[in-house]
Amino acid sequence: MAPALPVAVFVSPHGYGHAARACALMQALSDLEAATRFEIFTLVPEWFFRDSLTCSFSYHALLTDVGLVQATPLIEDLDATLRRLDEFLPFTGTQLDGLARLLEELGCLLVICDISPLGIAAARQVGIPSVLVENFTWDWIYEPYAKSRPAFSRAIARLTEVFQGATSRIQTEPVCRPDSRFPSVPPMSRAPRTPAPEARRRLGVPGDASMVLITMGDIPWQPAFLHRLERGDVFFVVPGAAERRERRGSLIALPHRSGFFHPDLVHAADAVVGKLGYSTLAEAWAAGVPFGHVGRPTFRESPALASFVAARMPGLALTAEEIAGEAWLERVPELLAMRKAEGNRANGASAAARIVHRLLSGG
Repeated sequence: MAPALPVAVFVSPHGYGHAARACALMQALSDLEAATRFEIFTLVPEWFFRDSLTCSFSYHALLTDVGLVQATPLIEDLDATLRRLDEFLPFTGTQLDGLARLLEELGCLLVICDISPLGIAAARQVGIPSVLVENFTWDWIYEPYAKSRPAFSRAIARLTEVFQGATSRIQTEPVCRPDSRFPSVPPMSRAPRTPAPEARRRLGVPGDASMVLITMGDIPWQPAFLHRLERGDVFFVVPGAAERRERRGSLIALPHRSGFFHPDLVHAADAVVGKLGYSTLAEAWAAGVPFGHVGRPTFRESPALASFVAARMPGLALTAEEIAGEAWLERVPELLAMRKAEGNRANGASAAARIVHRLLSGG
C-alpha cells in the first residue's frame, strides 16, 4: 500500500462556493492520486464535505477567513465585516506556531488555500509549499470599500502581503484580475453523481416537463412569490425554501440540506435562476444550462462573472428588484427558450489537480 500523502486544505467560510470549488479540486486530486489524504480547516459545516467527497479527509473547525459578512444573500454588512477583520488580523505568532505544530504532527506536505490567508501564513510558518486557488483575493475585493471606510486599508495591506507569500497560484475562470504569471483553468465544479432522468424522477418532475432550479447558494430563502410557482406547466425546485421536502402543485420546496446533491439538481434542470456566485455559475457552465442570474451590485466580483456568462454561456441578467418581486417570472419562457450549450465542457478541477499533483510529487 502506498504511503499516505497528507495535504492541508484551508477554505474560506464565505458562503459555500469556496468549499464547493475546494471539494472539486480535492476529489479530482484523489482520483489522480488515491494515496492523498486531506486535512480540512474551515468553519463551513463538516456535513458539506461529507456530502461532497468520497475521498479520505479529517475536519478541523477553525476560522480561516472573514471574507464579507452578508446582511442578505445580495447585500454585504461592511461594518460587521470590519469588526471581524479587526479580530482576525494580524495573525499572532502564538496562533501560527500552534498551527505549524499541528501541520507537522499531521505530516502535511502541502497546503491548498481557497482564498484563505491563514493557510498561506501557516504553510510559511512550517516551511511547506502553499497553493492559492482563486478567481479573486480579498484585498482586491475590499479596495472599493476603502473609499467610504478607510479602515479597510489596514486589512488590504496585511492581506496583500500574505497572498503574495503563496508558493504557487492557480487562477480559476472567471478570473477577476488575470495575471499571466499564473496558470488559469476553466471553471471548477463538483461533478454530478445521478443521471438527470433519475434525479428528476426522485424529485417528482415529469420527464416531458420543464424544470427550473432557483438557488441563492448557501442561504435559506423563502421569497414572497413562492405561491406563484405552485400553478403552471413549469416545475420550480427551490432548495432552502422549506424545513422538509414539500410538493405543492408545480412547486417543489426543499430543505437547506435536502438529500439531493446540488450538482445533480443543476444538471437535471432546464434552466437555473439565482444569485450570481462562483459555484452556481461553474455548475451551470458544466451542465450547459441557461442561467438567469442576479448580480450583487456592490460586490466587485459580479461584473467579471456577468461578463463570462454573457460571452460564453446561455444566460439572462435579472435585477434584484425583479427577483425580489414577481417580474422575473415573465422572463422564464425567454430563459427556457435558450438552447443548452452543446459539447464537452472541460472541468477546471482536473487541470488544477494535475498542477497540484506535480507540486506534491516534487515536479
